[in-house]
Amino acid sequence: MQRIQMKSRYTLFRRGQVFYCQDSTTGQQTSLRTRDEAEARTLVHSKNEAIRQPVLNLQIARSYLSASDPQVAKRTWRVVMDEMGKPKRGPTQIRHDRGMRDAAFDLIRDLPLLETQAHHFLHVLSVGTVSTNMFLVRLHNFALQTNWLPWPILAKKRWPKLIFGEKRAITSDEHQAILAREENPEKRAYFESRWHLGGAQTDIASLTSENIDWQNRIVSFHRRKTGTPSIVRFGDALERVLRELPRFGPLFPHFIDKPETDRSRIFRLACRRVKISGVTLHSYRYSWAERANLAAILSASPKKPWGILARPCTVRIQERHK
Repeated sequence: MQRIQMKSRYTLFRRGQVFYCQDSTTGQQTSLRTRDEAEARTLVHSKNEAIRQPVLNLQIARSYLSASDPQVAKRTWRVVMDEMGKPKRGPTQIRHDRGMRDAAFDLIRDLPLLETQAHHFLHVLSVGTVSTNMFLVRLHNFALQTNWLPWPILAKKRWPKLIFGEKRAITSDEHQAILAREENPEKRAYFESRWHLGGAQTDIASLTSENIDWQNRIVSFHRRKTGTPSIVRFGDALERVLRELPRFGPLFPHFIDKPETDRSRIFRLACRRVKISGVTLHSYRYSWAERANLAAILSASPKKPWGILARPCTVRIQERHK
């Protein structure tokens, strides 16, 4: 029977009267600061044991796990990213794909799951953003839930705290200033519809004539993100806008096929023309939520207008955070 001997990482040699050890992986040579050969051999042996034991434990774990999952030793984080994105559809899938292209994930993309340690994750988080943190948590949880990862890489309390920056709602004066400078009627109608309906930008851009119930003065649609129905009763201001839109088919034919990034760019240019900063297209949704919250409070306490201070509607959006 042939005896298999593992190659030691650290080797012993002597230079003059002093013993040294050399790392066979990096080539680095370090003095052991001793002239006693027995002491030098003990020091080198302890270094090799410190390296061998974690590696041995990992090999044992791989052997057990491979019995039930042959791919366990080869599965990388790239596989987790691909598999987690398969059930997603529409805008959610687009956001997932965009998140997975984050350059910070290049640090672990081809790293096997079983070789991943806490310092790998911490490195990714240190060079990434708030979005990186959120997507990495999802990847980590997905790998645990599918039993591809036998143990957590980072304990829940060890994940860096997410820091969100507040993003304000667009004001009525800002909205009117944007409309006053917008010459394109379809863009102006789209911004008006966002103000009155408060839907997500893709939901409003996808509206058709069938979504309008003129008799009951209602606009109804299903949210792309959640599939939940949204029913909004409109007044005279929105009716005037809707009357100017196509009577059949899409209400915004030039917006319905544009990606979210293009619609955001159009709004950003509109804000730049009137020197407005700090808002995005989603700020229309925040503004609608604040007005809806205020209306609900006033209707519940009509005799106590000061009650609006009791439940401020605070909205937040993720910001890049180093």
